[in-house]
Amino acid sequence: MATPHAAATDLTEADAANELMRLAKQIAHHDRLYHAEDAPEISDQEYDALVRRNADLEAAFPHLVRADSPSRKVGHAIAASPLSKVTHEVRMMSLDNAFSAEEVEEWVARVRRFLALDADAPLAFTAEDKIDGLSCSLRYEKGALVRAATRGDGQVGEDVTANVAHIADIPQQLGDDAPEVFEIRGEVYMARADFEALNARLMDDARAAAEQKGEDFDPAKVRQFANPRNAAAGSLRQKDAGVTAQRPLRFWAHGWGAASEVPGKTQTEVVRRIEAWGVPVSPLFDRFESAAGILKHYEKIAAQRADLPYEIDGVVYKVDSLDYQQRLGFVAKAPRWALAHKFPAEQAETMLEAIDIQVGRTGKLTPVGRLAPVLVGGVTVTNVTLHNRDEIARLGVRPGDRVVVQRAGDVIPQLVENLTREADREPWHFPDHCPECGSEAVAEEGEVDVRCTGGLICPAQRTERLKHFVSRGALDIDGLGEKTIDQFFALGWLESPADIFRLKDRRADILALDGWQDKSVDNLLASVEARREPEAARLLFGLGIRHVGAVTARDLMKGLGDIRLLPEKAREFAAYRAENPRGEDEKESPFNNRMVEAVKRIFEVRTDGIGTAVGHALADFFHEDHNRAVWDDILSEVRPPRYEVETRESRVSGKTVVFTGKLETMSRDEAKAQAERLGAKASGSVSAKTDLLVAGPGAGSKLKKAAELGIEVIDEAGWAEIVAAAG
Repeated sequence: MATPHAAATDLTEADAANELMRLAKQIAHHDRLYHAEDAPEISDQEYDALVRRNADLEAAFPHLVRADSPSRKVGHAIAASPLSKVTHEVRMMSLDNAFSAEEVEEWVARVRRFLALDADAPLAFTAEDKIDGLSCSLRYEKGALVRAATRGDGQVGEDVTANVAHIADIPQQLGDDAPEVFEIRGEVYMARADFEALNARLMDDARAAAEQKGEDFDPAKVRQFANPRNAAAGSLRQKDAGVTAQRPLRFWAHGWGAASEVPGKTQTEVVRRIEAWGVPVSPLFDRFESAAGILKHYEKIAAQRADLPYEIDGVVYKVDSLDYQQRLGFVAKAPRWALAHKFPAEQAETMLEAIDIQVGRTGKLTPVGRLAPVLVGGVTVTNVTLHNRDEIARLGVRPGDRVVVQRAGDVIPQLVENLTREADREPWHFPDHCPECGSEAVAEEGEVDVRCTGGLICPAQRTERLKHFVSRGALDIDGLGEKTIDQFFALGWLESPADIFRLKDRRADILALDGWQDKSVDNLLASVEARREPEAARLLFGLGIRHVGAVTARDLMKGLGDIRLLPEKAREFAAYRAENPRGEDEKESPFNNRMVEAVKRIFEVRTDGIGTAVGHALADFFHEDHNRAVWDDILSEVRPPRYEVETRESRVSGKTVVFTGKLETMSRDEAKAQAERLGAKASGSVSAKTDLLVAGPGAGSKLKKAAELGIEVIDEAGWAEIVAAAG
């Protein structure tokens, strides 16, 4: 099967940085919908795939881990809510995921390595079904329930004490042997039958209300819950606890938080004590002595999944010994001693009715299959990405084909099989012109993606490029969100990035639009004016030039200093490229090396990581008349100062520093920026010229090489001390 995404290790650093930026924004959006609004747009499998892709990219490019990375967050910050906030005494963590038996076995092996246990040393685990509900923490003091709170972002949740009083599964009083303080943690959920009955009742109530008013009843306008998890979350997070009382909510426990005393030495002992206090636990909770045992239990639970009275999406494994749990500890947002083993994708057959082409911000033409609606894993699927022209050719799909669709993997939904490829129909031909602007659509040598050459004149790219131009990593202009840009573009006010700086002349026009007031218009215009002297690297990144991500833009500006030199340098490289083609007898590697050296010389590159792809992208961008016109127009409105990296004296000034492993308090990009401000050179590889290695968890070959070369090694805390000492 073709890989839906390019392998993480095949991406350039710029492409990886851009994709990580998009993933951070996308995952944060879905976190807010799921945790704060109880209105998810995608399935759990789709969400898991986004998180998994983000993890793969961070593993391949650890120096690009962002400050807002999803790997550092649990749940979602509590938005404006009628419920009061509660700070958890012990953070409510999430779990890392596995999707195969091999990943589970590797997790068990990692646990053994961390604990320094031999392969035959005893190591027990618990396993239980992972119910699809809303996380909740119940705080008992002297055995009495004093507070209940949702997980929220893991640190701060919502107080739902009055609401859980109406959940029969949650006792108000524990046994006499309960500790002075004990927080029981688990899931509030709704059984399948109760969920269906609730939706039926909502429909009946809407019908009765319409009849009472003498109005026509339209079932399509009745707001029902999409699934049991949404129903449980929406029912629990009610300002009026009386509404919660009318909803059939259930609860079961799977762990604990703050505790003045833990009643047991193993996970099993504590869970059974919680159960003895009258709090339900999973009926499928059990203890096993090996990886084979928990995997067998996984298969048992998977076989029962369809017949269970509640929704589950996997099985949770935990190291049984609490002593081992304490030694294993936590990573950024999850315990090392626990793992969620997710169920595989569900598949279904349907008809491919049409193939449409979508044009992205960078001009990429992405084919999208329009399907006859089909239910897959409890969600109705109508669209499926077909990725690129090679994937279409591999599957041989055409409108009218019968296809198999699944919801798992790197991009979801995914078309996995064409059942009627032998049918006598004309093949579908990938377009050679952009459907939006009519410009030629081509693929670069060695690439499968077809892209529109229209650039900033293409309507599809224009609005997306405008949104990118004002995004946080670029000019970061508050008040110009996606909807506002779409609205202003439709009105003809924003044709190019420079038009953003002409909005000051449209104050009265903006004020006349619905939803705008004097203060909001003034705030927007002030935010625009504050970017009249943008940082050069941000401006360059904001142009959306292919292969020029935030990191690459900064690296280019470190050498050039003045962004106004870019067009001249791009023309110089284009001329060199034309005058120095690859010789007939010249091998590819020496030719590429020669071109890389030309890029570094012409663009005055001082760092590693900028190669021929960046040079070609800049040369191609500034070769187009319409792009140069846009560039000149922008520079008529803004005055980017010379790019300078401020440095201060420190004990690493003039030295070469390498960062490796997973940094937990900052992104790799932030770490490199810190090193530069301290007068050091941040390198990506260890050599005899390296002076210092900063090693986070998971450091591998670089740490080993540093030890062989006798290079000083410190951890992240040691690096923080160096930064603090420099003031």
